[in-house]
Amino acid sequence: MEEKDRTLGLRSVVSISVGLVIATSCLVSLGQGAGSIGVVFIGAMVIACLLNMTTVASLSELNALMPNTTGGLAQYTLACMGPFPTLISMVGGYLICNIMSSGVEASIFAYAMATTIHLPIPSLMYTLIMTVVVMIANLYGVDMFAKIQDLVAFLLVGSMLILGIIGMLGMGTGKMVEQPFSMAVNFKSMISMVAVAFWLFIGAEYVIPVSKNVKNARRNVPLGMMIGLALICMVQSVMVLGFHNYTPWGELANSAAPHLLYGGNLLGNAGKIWMTFVSALAVVSTQNSTVNGLSGICQGMAKMNMMPRIFAKTNKHGVPWFGVIFVSVFIFVFAALSDGSSDAISFLILVGSVFWMISYILAHMDVLILRHRLPKAPRSFKVPCGPLFPLIGIAGTVYMIRNISTDPVERNMIWLVTGITFLVLGIYSFFWIRYKMKMPVFKSVPIEKVMAMENSMYYTIRKRRGLWR
Repeated sequence: MEEKDRTLGLRSVVSISVGLVIATSCLVSLGQGAGSIGVVFIGAMVIACLLNMTTVASLSELNALMPNTTGGLAQYTLACMGPFPTLISMVGGYLICNIMSSGVEASIFAYAMATTIHLPIPSLMYTLIMTVVVMIANLYGVDMFAKIQDLVAFLLVGSMLILGIIGMLGMGTGKMVEQPFSMAVNFKSMISMVAVAFWLFIGAEYVIPVSKNVKNARRNVPLGMMIGLALICMVQSVMVLGFHNYTPWGELANSAAPHLLYGGNLLGNAGKIWMTFVSALAVVSTQNSTVNGLSGICQGMAKMNMMPRIFAKTNKHGVPWFGVIFVSVFIFVFAALSDGSSDAISFLILVGSVFWMISYILAHMDVLILRHRLPKAPRSFKVPCGPLFPLIGIAGTVYMIRNISTDPVERNMIWLVTGITFLVLGIYSFFWIRYKMKMPVFKSVPIEKVMAMENSMYYTIRKRRGLWR
C-alpha cells in the first residue's frame, strides 16, 4: 500500500492501543488491586506496564520483519512454529477470550446504565443498541473506525484523568477519608499483585492488524503502543491516588463496581453519572477495538485456510464484513448469557487471560526463533539489548500465569480448565490442519510463503491443485 493511501496517524495508533486496554473490567481490577494493598499498587502497575512493553516491542519487531500481515501474531507463529500452536493460541487466546470478555464488558455496562438511568426498558437493550452501532460503524471501514476510536479514547482518558486529579488534590464535594497509603505488609505482597495489574495493560497489540493502514508504520506502530501503555499507567496511577482520598480501601476491594463507588464518594450523584459515562466510553472503545481487531485477525487466518474462507471476503469498503458481524453477534450472545450474573463468565475470562498470556510468550519466542534463523534480514525496528527483553517478557509472563489468582483453589481450577481447553483445541487443530489445510501439523512455513498468503491468488491456486478444500 502506498504511503499516501494510509489513513491512520500516531494519534490513531495511541487511541487504538488505549481502546482495548482501558475497559470496565480494568476499572474493576484497578479498584480491587488498590483496595487490597493501597497506593503501592502503583508499583505493581509499573512492573506490569514494563512487562507489557516488552511484548509490544517483540510484536513490533515481528511486524517490521513481516509487514502488512492482517493476521498478525497468527502469521508470525505460523512462520516460526507451524500451524498447530498457531491455531490453538489464536482460537483460544484471541477469539474465545476476547469475544467472551467483551460480552461481559457489555453486560456490566448495561447494568451500570440501568441502575443510573431509570428507563422502562430491559438492561440488555443498551447492549443491543451499542453493539449494532459499533458493528455498522466498523462495516464502513477503517476511517469510520478511527474517527470513533479517536473521539472515544480522548473522552475516556480525559474523563479518568480529571476525576483522578479532582480526587488526588482533594477537590471533591464528598467527605475525604483518613487511611494509610500502604496496606502491603512487605515487598512480596506488592509483587504478588503484579498478576492483577497485568490485566490493566493487556491488548495494546490490537494495532498490529491495522498497521498496513498506518502512516510511517515503522515508527508510529511501536511508538504508539508504547505511548498508549505509558499513558494508561499514568492515568490509572492518578486514579489510585484519588481512591486514597475518597474511598476506604476495604470498601473499594469488596465492591463489584469500584469506579461507581469512587464517583459517588467524590462528587455525589453527579460523580456516579460521570463514572457511568466513563464506563460507557470504555465499553464502546473496547468493543470498537475488539470488532475491528478480531475481524482483521480472522481475515488473516482465513487467508491461511485456518478459518472458513468467508472470513476473508471484504465489502466495498475493504472490510472483512463476515468477521465484523460474527464477532458482534457473539459479543451480544455472551452479554445476554452474563446479564444479571457474570460470576461464571468472569472465571472463564481468567482462563482466557491465561491463553492471552501464552500468546504473548509465543510472540517473544517468535522473535528469538527468527533472529536465529534470519539474523541478517532487514528489520526497521529491533528490540534492543539482544535476547534480554524477550527473555524477561517470557519469565515475567510465566510468573503471571503461576499467580493468576491469589486463591489456590481458584488458581488450580483455572489451570485445570485451561488444560482441558488446550486438549480440545489440540484435537480440533490436528484434524483441521491435517485434513482441511493438508499441511504438516508441526512444520513451520517459510516467511515468503506466509507473506504470499496475503494474496487471494494463493488460496485459488492451492484449491485448484486440490491441496485446500
